[in-house]
Amino acid sequence: MSGTLNKVMLIGHLGDVVKMHYFDDKNCVGRFSLATNETYTNKQTNEKVTNTEWHNIVVRNKAAEICEKFLKKGDKVYIEGRLKTRKWQDDKGNDRYSTEIQCVDFTFLTPKNENTETASEMENKVRADNVPKTATQQEQPNDLPF
Repeated sequence: MSGTLNKVMLIGHLGDVVKMHYFDDKNCVGRFSLATNETYTNKQTNEKVTNTEWHNIVVRNKAAEICEKFLKKGDKVYIEGRLKTRKWQDDKGNDRYSTEIQCVDFTFLTPKNENTETASEMENKVRADNVPKTATQQEQPNDLPF
């Protein structure tokens, strides 16, 4: 195989609210933790066992603002993205590593007014709202929630 693939798909629950960091007038990053669970029955004890894995999710710019606005702790969400490992130094100068999921698309799975849209659908609506309107379009009310 000549190509490579770095793709992650997760369905889980938010561990906390989306934390935003703004760089300038245009760019921002949202970060949140996502919990996924694996449940199985221990064959020796016949006991139900649940293991939780925590994932660090990073989402950028308009998608980050959408996540901050609509997601809250405990919400269920589908995340699609790629793995990225960052290297940084702690206070003592030791090299540390952190693996994150760089989110490229998401879908809200917790019902909110029976409205679950993917991030790309929401962004397309936002982009469409920024396009100059023709004379006939200006007479119609704008029904976008943004």
